[in-house]
Amino acid sequence: MREKLLEGWRLRTLIASILVTVVGYLAFSIWSGWQDVLRAFALVGPSGLAAALGMSMLNYWLRFVRWQMYLNALGHSVPWQPSGRIYLAGFALTTTPGKAGEAMRGVLLKPWSVPYPHSFAALLSERLSDLTAVVLLTLFGLSVYPQAHAVIVLGMIAVLSGLVVLSQATLLQRLYACTSGTTRRVIRLLHHLAHMLIEARRCHSARVLLPATILSVLAWGAEAAAFHWILQWLGADISLAFAVFVYALAMLAGALSFLPGGLGGAEAVMAGLLVWKGMSTAEAVAATVLIRLATLWFAVTLGLVSLIISRNDRNRKVIA
Repeated sequence: MREKLLEGWRLRTLIASILVTVVGYLAFSIWSGWQDVLRAFALVGPSGLAAALGMSMLNYWLRFVRWQMYLNALGHSVPWQPSGRIYLAGFALTTTPGKAGEAMRGVLLKPWSVPYPHSFAALLSERLSDLTAVVLLTLFGLSVYPQAHAVIVLGMIAVLSGLVVLSQATLLQRLYACTSGTTRRVIRLLHHLAHMLIEARRCHSARVLLPATILSVLAWGAEAAAFHWILQWLGADISLAFAVFVYALAMLAGALSFLPGGLGGAEAVMAGLLVWKGMSTAEAVAATVLIRLATLWFAVTLGLVSLIISRNDRNRKVIA
């Protein structure tokens, strides 16, 4: 059934739903202040937009290198070119709740002999690493805006909880063993969950954890730097440290909300903090729309193209 999600009307419906989300977001952005958004585009200019997109590409590249590290830790050596397309294809589903739709990578990796528990383990490790990175980046401006303590502490609790669960090797092995061989759906789900967590432990060894965390911080820091550039081009008097804090806190709020792509939550935090720092509402909304177009929606666009290419590659590999 998972494989059929990339076939026929299901694929067309998937692509159509993503396009509807994109158009809806753009329509809302234009309705909320299209003149200000257009003015912001003019101030940033083609070179500025290209620079922001370049930093987004750097973000994707660093995270892909981390993804390859996870696959290698799980015992899989997928060639970089098809693996890169598969990784980007997951971005097409960034706008699903909690980015859960990115698990579609597992379907595309199946012909490369990567079992679902392994691809899901890599995805879980990704989410935990991303969360760790944005929590660390929020520390740049915590002293300036202490009201964010609650959100940051919640993020820290989520990270620590994930690491604690993954550290319970004996408990996970027992859960896996005692839930095997059952036909009850809930017990089977627990069995698969335990299997995935056991595999994810391999992505959190000391050899992998430190470089993966460094890559995550650099990746999200790159997009935060692009956000700062946009603010500078719009004439805002906001420091790099505070821009990094705002971007990271917005990403954290969006992740904790489990809304599709953090939509709404991330934008509200970002625009609200910019207004609190002295920007006008129109300027704050325009800056928020610009950075989200250069990061989130750029990723979704690349993902759609890569999904179609990867799906065709997958079909050719299955036939061969």
